[in-house]
Amino acid sequence: MIKKLLLIFLIFHTSNVFCQNNTLGASDPAAKTILDNVSRKFKTYKTVTANFTLSITDANGKVQGTKKGILYMNGPKYRVNISGQEIYSDGENIWTYDKSANEVQLTKFDPTANTITPQKMFTNFYDTDFLYKLNGEKKEGNKIVQEIELTPVDKTKTYFKVLVNVDKASKNITSSKIFEKNGDRYIYTINSMKINTDIPESLFVFDAKKYPKVEVVDLR
Repeated sequence: MIKKLLLIFLIFHTSNVFCQNNTLGASDPAAKTILDNVSRKFKTYKTVTANFTLSITDANGKVQGTKKGILYMNGPKYRVNISGQEIYSDGENIWTYDKSANEVQLTKFDPTANTITPQKMFTNFYDTDFLYKLNGEKKEGNKIVQEIELTPVDKTKTYFKVLVNVDKASKNITSSKIFEKNGDRYIYTINSMKINTDIPESLFVFDAKKYPKVEVVDLR
């Protein structure tokens, strides 16, 4: 599940950078305008706290599980908590904690790597790795959302399509649905989001003292 969690928010695994080219088709300018507006607005936020739900369905549409989580971000720093799993990054290191095993893996954050971090998820992740188009608008509750379909340029990915819904008024992403080639579907829904609140720096660092007998696996 940790690998799948990193898929959103981590949403798109680690990815190699591929430039778009005419042999693969062209992206929709209308979709680019929407995504650019999302990215531009997100970059104005100092901090973000988002509550989200992850739902997993199989090829037959049967729900395999639902989990709730919370995401904190401050510049390059982030933390994700979801059902016994925690991921921390202080901008230099990444701690991935598995509660059931009481083990945390510590790795070095590499800013030159092509890993999709939560920050990249909301800011220009789409420009090099995907072709995209606007599927249209629909009403969800009292909101009008715009659905954008993204297709990975790299066809060796385990997924073949991602649907991203954007609140037309607020220009915030409200949900993402990942279509795996094996038929599984991963749906991430942003239930609520607070911006520019005070988040202590300690929140982004794993404190082993708070986890008795935790095994620390240092892979740096």
